[in-house]
Amino acid sequence: MTTPTNAHRRDFIKATAAAGLATAVGGLPAVHAGSNETIRVGLIGCGGRGSGAAKDVLSSAPNVEIYAIADIWKERHDRFFNELKDFTSQGKAKEYGNRLNVSEERRFLGFDAYKKVLDSGVNYVMLCTPPGFRPMHLEAAVKAGKNIFTEKPVAVDGPGIRKVYAAYEEAKQKGLNIVAGTQRRHQLPYVETIKKLHEGAIGDIHFMRCYWNQGVLWKVDRTEKMSDLEWQLRNWYNFMWICGDHIVEQHIHNIDVCNWVMNDHPIKARGSGFRTRTDPNFGHIYDHFSIEYEYPKNVFMHSMCRQISGCWDSVSEQVFGSNGHSDPAGSINGKPTVAREAVRKAQGPYVQEHTDLIEAIRSGKTVNELKTVADSTLTAIMGRMSAYSGKEVTWDAALNSTLDTFPKVLDFNEKYPAPPVPIPGKYKFNT
Repeated sequence: MTTPTNAHRRDFIKATAAAGLATAVGGLPAVHAGSNETIRVGLIGCGGRGSGAAKDVLSSAPNVEIYAIADIWKERHDRFFNELKDFTSQGKAKEYGNRLNVSEERRFLGFDAYKKVLDSGVNYVMLCTPPGFRPMHLEAAVKAGKNIFTEKPVAVDGPGIRKVYAAYEEAKQKGLNIVAGTQRRHQLPYVETIKKLHEGAIGDIHFMRCYWNQGVLWKVDRTEKMSDLEWQLRNWYNFMWICGDHIVEQHIHNIDVCNWVMNDHPIKARGSGFRTRTDPNFGHIYDHFSIEYEYPKNVFMHSMCRQISGCWDSVSEQVFGSNGHSDPAGSINGKPTVAREAVRKAQGPYVQEHTDLIEAIRSGKTVNELKTVADSTLTAIMGRMSAYSGKEVTWDAALNSTLDTFPKVLDFNEKYPAPPVPIPGKYKFNT
């Protein structure tokens, strides 16, 4: 993606004056750093996504340093440094003079390590753990007054998403800057196409469909030495309380595009799904979902996601209106919305989202994507609830669900039996 022009970027960085609301934490202005002030990054979650986000932020703007890190596994710290040790000696990170500046005393381990990162003097936090932890980490980061990059999704159940909406309201009051890992919102062809759709390029929207269909993803086989909790945490993608199931963890990208097109969220979901896999090392999540979403004014969207190898694959969205159709990834009525050369020169969206966040911080303006990513997360949760239960599920029912899937205590010595596979007609999402 070409680096968008300043005017272009400002189309999606909504400026709202907030400089007077800055909160000082640890002697640093936590909300709006000056134009030359160092962006001190605290990374919470050093797995693949955390390492990727660290490379992206180091490539996004000058005067950035990784300052503190947190994880629950020591080997993740070691792998992180092995991956990053030479990164600042090349490419954009070198050109910008950015640094890996994590002293031994700022490498934190354990379930409470995120609190130590927040107290370490950072002014930019990246939340990159598996999503089950996200509501707790967002709540703490907002309370500490930090600028935040949060991976998606931002919750896995009703109680979690309610914490996130509360954090959004607090962040808005404090004028915090928050960007989410729904990176299509920072990708030039999507930005330009959806801008034209909002201007009426295909008339009134009547129908949408979106897919994330692919083969089997990964699993971690249990060993004799692993406790229940260690196995589930290392095998997090296959347990709903940590991952949300793949409709929430992965398909949220396509669902978010449809919500973005509508500038709204659905009011109901009617869905089905189940799993073809029988290996217990794949936990208890489904491997396919098909959901009909209903938006206000009788607009419908069909969502399909599947993780079964050897089948038809597609990761895409389509929108149909009264005057035509669109692929939001870059075309309207079959014609590209952005010149090929501009697309070729564009900065990648994974880096662009950090460029946009840092620009907002340094310019004294505010960008806050927490509401939109929370809406898309709850849309996906509502679809999952409908498939698991076999019932029509409304927005309010999903939002107010009382089933809290996160354990009350995390202790490697405790028993955490693997949950059963949800059975339609029997599964309940209220306690």
